[in-house]
Amino acid sequence: MLRTVSWLMRAGAYVFVGLKTFTGEPTGDEPAGGGVVVAGYALGGLALLLWGLADVFGGEDARRAPWVQVLLGFAAMVAGFASAFPHAGALVAVPLIFLMHLGTESALAVGWAVAGCTAVAIESGVLVAGASPGLAPGYPLLVVMVLVVSHNRRSYRVRAEQSAAMLAQVELLRAEQRRVAVLDERTRIAREIHDVLAHSLGALSVQIQLARALLTDGQDVDRTADVLAGAQRLTSEGLNETRRAVHALRSDTAPLDEELATMADTHRQRHGVPVRVSVEGTPSPLTADQTLPLVRTAQEALTNAAKHAPDQPVDVGLTYEDAHVTLTVDTPLGAPAAQRAGDGARLATVDGGYGLTGMRERLLLLDGTLDVGERDGRWHVRAEVPR
Repeated sequence: MLRTVSWLMRAGAYVFVGLKTFTGEPTGDEPAGGGVVVAGYALGGLALLLWGLADVFGGEDARRAPWVQVLLGFAAMVAGFASAFPHAGALVAVPLIFLMHLGTESALAVGWAVAGCTAVAIESGVLVAGASPGLAPGYPLLVVMVLVVSHNRRSYRVRAEQSAAMLAQVELLRAEQRRVAVLDERTRIAREIHDVLAHSLGALSVQIQLARALLTDGQDVDRTADVLAGAQRLTSEGLNETRRAVHALRSDTAPLDEELATMADTHRQRHGVPVRVSVEGTPSPLTADQTLPLVRTAQEALTNAAKHAPDQPVDVGLTYEDAHVTLTVDTPLGAPAAQRAGDGARLATVDGGYGLTGMRERLLLLDGTLDVGERDGRWHVRAEVPR
């Protein structure tokens, strides 16, 4: 719409200049027009027409093309020269229209070069036509004023283009941030699914393998029934844990000491082994991002204790310090339950070691550390997160 209005104004100005130039009444013996005036007006109209066609059909690149700049500059000089002749003063509007465009859309050097050549052409026309001396400073000053205005328009256009480019970059950054957020959330969900399922399925695997050992070696149907009943409870508890994990993805977790106490009670009831939880220091609220990795680390450590050291007591320690929070899980190393049942086979794991990887990944995201290994006949897990 703005471009259409601009071209209507230019066309109207050109028609008005023609009417003013060729329909005015001559004074004295001065001719109303002449070949120079007609040539200047006709060349200006041709340049205006070609410029308009390039703008409409060629787009932004075409209207800034070098041939358009040369055409408009030459037409501005010819029309400026002709405007110094008698009764052709209105013709100076044609080079001003061209200068406004060149000063706005072209390089600064092009605008000043065309303005200088047009001013020289006007002064030459004044000398040739013997026009009034007042035209000598007046018309060139008008050319300079139009060029200054066009430069101001150019500055506004450049700022607008830069703002548009910055907005485009901001949108790209926002899109990238959304993509990264989606990937982070997928990674978080993957860790949650692994931790919950590995914990539940690991304990269930121990129960099923123990039941198989009791049936094949001891033919102990009563104990097998008890073990299978425990496996059924594990299945129900695993489903509940999965639901809680899904809920945790949408909300904050409980305080860390409460989470550890709940896990200790569950492990004690499930496996019939003592679990002692000790808290040192002053408990203080932690963010969900700090609490969840420690909760999953304790959960994975308890699952490993049930797999590799069944019937052995577990000590869970939580220490609050000024700079960090430390979680420790210690378990005496013992013979696998299946070996004590008499089948001579080790109980298999279900996660292939990915639990430790998941724990390390969680803690590394918080600049935390994980230390896992054997110490003095005990299996020791130590996780630390900064506060």
